[in-house]
Amino acid sequence: MISKKGKGHLAMLGANIAWGLMSPLSKSIMMFGSIGYLSLVSFRLGGAAIAFWIASFFVKREKVPPRDLLLIFVASLFAIVFNQAIFITGVSMTSPINASIVTTFLPIITMVISAFYLKEPITFKKLLGVIVGGAGAVLIIVSSTQLDAGSNSSNRNLLGIILVFLAQISYAIYFVFFKKFVEKYSPVTLMKWMFLFASLVYLPFGQAEFLHLDYSAIPFSVYRDIAFVVLGSTFFTYLMVPIGQKNLRPTVATMYNNVQPIVATIAAAIMGIDAFGPLKGIAIALVFIGVYIVNKSKEVSGLK
Repeated sequence: MISKKGKGHLAMLGANIAWGLMSPLSKSIMMFGSIGYLSLVSFRLGGAAIAFWIASFFVKREKVPPRDLLLIFVASLFAIVFNQAIFITGVSMTSPINASIVTTFLPIITMVISAFYLKEPITFKKLLGVIVGGAGAVLIIVSSTQLDAGSNSSNRNLLGIILVFLAQISYAIYFVFFKKFVEKYSPVTLMKWMFLFASLVYLPFGQAEFLHLDYSAIPFSVYRDIAFVVLGSTFFTYLMVPIGQKNLRPTVATMYNNVQPIVATIAAAIMGIDAFGPLKGIAIALVFIGVYIVNKSKEVSGLK
């Protein structure tokens, strides 16, 4: 019998493996040409909303009062609209490996927000972890912009990295501020409403591009990748996240983001759409060390 914490660990591991595959697959989809980030996000949000509502017919129905629906709406903005829209936009501007490396900052961002909101003390070790992890971020930016310094693609790459970082801030806010709230409902109930609200907010922005796609010209391989992004990297991951959120501390749950660059690196290399150099390896190491120091400090402080 798997314990609650065990379920939480497995849920976050599975979710982050799927998210790790999302960066190179999203990049591959957008490299096709006719599908931009607006269309891809529309596919994700609309497709996941449909999937969750279909799934809701096979689980026990839960009544959600209007006040909680309002809170779910706000949660959907941070967890899905701001997070996913900004993330996919960032991926369209930078490499999938850069994007996945930046996602490893989520535990550190979560720690900082928890310090202000949950009044958890920032110890010397936590501060050291932030500095070490921050050094990794600087190295990512430097190594990426040096490859094509002074060019338009350099500025676009930097902007992409910044957008992916902002997406992590948005998701960290959701993880910390809504941890207790998500315990009230099942993952399917919670997500069917969150993705419905997210779709209603976002689709007006992406509908022009989405509706004018030449769907007959899109090859099967691209549809296959879109299907995985919708069902694997969106429906499955957001089904798993509330399980991890309920059973693990925010910092521990977001630690599994470190799986993403490893998965993305392997997938991108196999797909031939990115390269992995020694500087990026050092950047990953710095982020891992920073996150480890932060998590170790939390254990020593005795905080739960």
